[in-house]
Amino acid sequence: MMEAKQMVKKERTFQETPIIEEQNTLVESVPSVDDLRKRLQEIQTDENVIGYVLRSSDSASIDIKDPKRVIDYAVLSSSSFDASEELAKLFDLGDIQNIIIEGKNIKVLSLTFGENKLSIFMEKNADHDKISKKIQQP
Repeated sequence: MMEAKQMVKKERTFQETPIIEEQNTLVESVPSVDDLRKRLQEIQTDENVIGYVLRSSDSASIDIKDPKRVIDYAVLSSSSFDASEELAKLFDLGDIQNIIIEGKNIKVLSLTFGENKLSIFMEKNADHDKISKKIQQP
């Protein structure tokens, strides 16, 4: 005689847990022109910093150690931003936030803060990362 074994199926219950997706939106804080000027005054004390050009939508501030070259540095600042915008379009790079141009004797760090464009001119041996961090500090 064979005994029939009865298999009992266990019912599995799944509890549906709603998945809540959290969106982390990065909100860039754009420093005001006054905040940038304060930071730039501190940076100007560095012996390797030659000067800067800060342009907003309605004004410009230029502080260059050699007043005879103010026009040269202003043109270099403007040209670097124009060239970067053209290259960004040509190579589909998106918005350019930082530019570093290194020449034979100097380098230029150019940054964009909302509508404000800043170019900092420095000796070639200056630490542009350190300067960039001071400018971009929260």
